[in-house]
Amino acid sequence: MSKTLNRPIRVLVAKVGLDGHDRGAKVIATSLRDAGMEVIYTGLRQTPEMVVNAALQEDVDAIGISILSGAHMTVFPKIMDIMKQKGLENVLVTGGGIIPEGDMQKLKDIGVGELFAPGTTMEAITTYITNWVTENRNF
Repeated sequence: MSKTLNRPIRVLVAKVGLDGHDRGAKVIATSLRDAGMEVIYTGLRQTPEMVVNAALQEDVDAIGISILSGAHMTVFPKIMDIMKQKGLENVLVTGGGIIPEGDMQKLKDIGVGELFAPGTTMEAITTYITNWVTENRNF
């Protein structure tokens, strides 16, 4: 018997740092919304602290970080550290952008979820988030 949620999945989509390219984040946010999720898009130039604070305030199931700047090895660990400090547990941190495969594995090793490269289908991203939330946040 598979689990189902009796509520919409809540996802925070964020652009961290000085990267001003937000088309991909907006496409992701729209696609997740079209899939029935509640999406909070924080806009450009967020700090890791701002992202975690917004995730706490919005009671999200998942945080999706769009990153094209090359700062992924700084941004993701900082977000994970702040989440731990603030007791934000059992929330998926996922994302995508220009992230080399070796770095993806290092980030997964510290607790970051699946990271998606350019060209990933929206179906793959939506399915991953839905499955993770259903398995880990079914309350």
